[in-house]
Amino acid sequence: MANQLYTCLWFNGQIKEAAEFYCSLFDESKIVASNPIISKFELAGTPIKLLNGGALFSKNPSISFFIRCETKEEVEKIWNGLIEGGNAMMALDKYPWSEYYGWLFDKYGMTWQINLAPLQPGQQKIIPSMLFTNDVYGHAEEAIRFYGSVFKESKIFFTEQYKDGEPQPAGKLKFGSFELNHAQFVAMDGPGNHAFQFNEGVSIVVECEDQDEVDYYWDKLSEGGHEGQCGWLKDKFGVSWQIVPVVLNKLMGNPETAEKARNAFMKMKKFIIKDLY
Repeated sequence: MANQLYTCLWFNGQIKEAAEFYCSLFDESKIVASNPIISKFELAGTPIKLLNGGALFSKNPSISFFIRCETKEEVEKIWNGLIEGGNAMMALDKYPWSEYYGWLFDKYGMTWQINLAPLQPGQQKIIPSMLFTNDVYGHAEEAIRFYGSVFKESKIFFTEQYKDGEPQPAGKLKFGSFELNHAQFVAMDGPGNHAFQFNEGVSIVVECEDQDEVDYYWDKLSEGGHEGQCGWLKDKFGVSWQIVPVVLNKLMGNPETAEKARNAFMKMKKFIIKDLY
């Protein structure tokens, strides 16, 4: 099982404008698909989808994008581009964990952590970052190991726990980096009371080749969580996933099959591929 994983951002309009804006800020970026419902693009090699789903959900800092930059000048260039119309959560400055770092909301409500951290061989430049807060605070490392058990092509690159005398209780995850089916992620525990938690505003898509793969990921990731509609689910930590068959893109891109496929999957929870035709 070697499926493509990528992040999906929920939007209420503006997806074409947003995709063009993001691609303008990063080298090696391009839009690969665009229609009134979705926009897909590659941002410095990282695939991202924007979904025009209406006003039902909003993005929040529980899942942000973590960016590794080669120089201070690159940090400032990306920061200045993304903060236009947005605002800073943590000002661009020196911190104990970084010589130069900042965290911001952009004008579309997505959050970005921009860090001076030159890329090492095999590292992605832009990585989804999960912050475990409130009811799931303290479960970041457990989640990394759970996801690693689900996705067979997985690696844990690095985990660092807080030690006695540090700001968080000893043993909580300060920072962890891992890979699921060749897609890289980071995760950390976030203490305190936060006004946000994982939701559908930022989800992770798993593209599946056949029904066996749909069944496998649906069953594994929904265990202890919640089954939603149209291939969406929440895992036991509250993270939202979309388990979708690859063939859906082809069906929805063909005017002769799109309406039948749409009418079929709107009635589904888990996708049943044969019923899409």
